[in-house]
Amino acid sequence: MQMVHDEMLVNKARNGDRKAFNHLVNLWNNRIYNFAYKYFNDHDLAMEATQRTFIAVYKNLQKLEQPARFRSWLYRIASNNCHEEERRNKRRWTVSLFKSSQKAGEEAPPWGKYEKDTNRFANPDQQYQKTELEQVLHRALKELSEEQRIVVIMKEYEGLKFKEIAEALDISENTAKSRMYYGLNALRKVLNKWNINKETIHYES
Repeated sequence: MQMVHDEMLVNKARNGDRKAFNHLVNLWNNRIYNFAYKYFNDHDLAMEATQRTFIAVYKNLQKLEQPARFRSWLYRIASNNCHEEERRNKRRWTVSLFKSSQKAGEEAPPWGKYEKDTNRFANPDQQYQKTELEQVLHRALKELSEEQRIVVIMKEYEGLKFKEIAEALDISENTAKSRMYYGLNALRKVLNKWNINKETIHYES
């Protein structure tokens, strides 16, 4: 249903309907920001990549030949902008397990914002433990190669199908599956190296 709605909005926006385009932006802005935030683990870089993504969408929407593929096309633009933003900044990321990289008083957005809210925690201690785990995973993702990291984020946290990932990254589905497999294995090795598991941080699912 979401894809049909997106396709309808895309068709209207391609015909010059600004309200339809603004609606598309409203629907997808937070999703793309969260995607970029998981990629960078940095609010400012995520904001910059998100802004550049929707500028590119506005400029190139007429070039989208198949509106039904809007989601994979959008993530292709977002992933390209994340790559370019990282290349421009040439930042070296340091691993710090429990020290937040956010500015003072600024909270990282929840990874599961667009998932069904079926795992709410009953008390502040559990919420803190959940946030702690999220921060560890953000840092662990930065240890993966860019190719593996972006596939893991798209599949595990954005819910894209392998076909959509392949379209977004201009790779074969088998390549997407391979990067996913090796990315998850690499992620497990990083967490094992840090001796991170549910028991060590007292996290309850």
